[in-house]
Amino acid sequence: MFLRRTAAAILFLSASAGAREIAVTGTHFALDGKPFPYTGVSFFNAIYNPSFNQSSEERWKWIEKFQRYGINVLRVWAQWDSKRGFVDACSECTLYYPDGRLRQDRVERLKQILTDADRAGMVVQLALFARESWNEKIRLEPAAADRAVAGLTRELKPWRNLTFQVWNEFSDRVLDHVKTIRAGDPARLVTNSPGFAGDLGDPAQNRALDYLTPHTSRQTAGKTWDIAPKEIAYLLALYRKPVVDDEPARTGTPNFGGPRDKTWPADHIVQIQRVWQAGGCITYHHDMFQTGYNTPAVPPSGVPDPEFSPYHRAVFEFIALRQRYMPARPGPLQ
Repeated sequence: MFLRRTAAAILFLSASAGAREIAVTGTHFALDGKPFPYTGVSFFNAIYNPSFNQSSEERWKWIEKFQRYGINVLRVWAQWDSKRGFVDACSECTLYYPDGRLRQDRVERLKQILTDADRAGMVVQLALFARESWNEKIRLEPAAADRAVAGLTRELKPWRNLTFQVWNEFSDRVLDHVKTIRAGDPARLVTNSPGFAGDLGDPAQNRALDYLTPHTSRQTAGKTWDIAPKEIAYLLALYRKPVVDDEPARTGTPNFGGPRDKTWPADHIVQIQRVWQAGGCITYHHDMFQTGYNTPAVPPSGVPDPEFSPYHRAVFEFIALRQRYMPARPGPLQ
């Protein structure tokens, strides 16, 4: 059951909570054995954002705000080193050196985020590698990638409120990386975003993963609120494991796979509600990092503030009302 926590409740949790564990039960998630309505937000730059990481107290303020708006999962990236001009991106904004050794200061920052999230009952989905970096030739050779995945698996083993997503929008050596993760931490939940919007993954990959996180079809394919829920329902019926609409169709810049035509908050609200009705989950994707600081879409903090944009606030306010609109027994889309 979704809980909207007040600041006082979070302080109580900080004193009483241990290492919470995210798990899969059938087509649903559980946290410490209790139903967990996985509801995420794109916060790709979380490890590298100065405002969010100013202090643990500052992180708590943001976490509490996310929870007020129904968010209980942060989707963050290990690689934030592309050259696209995204907020907080830089050549050293990655957890890995080129030879696969871990950048320990970056990993320690991630551990701090995981610890604060754990105390608040939140989960983090960590994308290990990014297609954006791959396309710009920022890549680890196979041996280095194996070293990085093995090292990160070992370093983060104590944090059970964490899931690994092998790639954002790519599928290079996914099964190899799943094998490495399983060898070091058999209980770690692993998923993958297999490709661009509308790529639902191949059977071998989908069978090997604990849950599925495709980027469903976006606006160029048609009415996303009709198409995406059916894609989610198809995967649920075929693989019988949780499915997250990992980057629902979005607003903002037409660059980087964005819409060519005007969109409305209702587009996203209807899509999200229908995904819930189909039995799926969502990670809300936005445009609060893509155009860089000092642009209208980006908050001065660089954090995806639910209250910064009237457009996005309408969607976040709907997400906060999940209990009101979520059917008691989610099932196949009719």
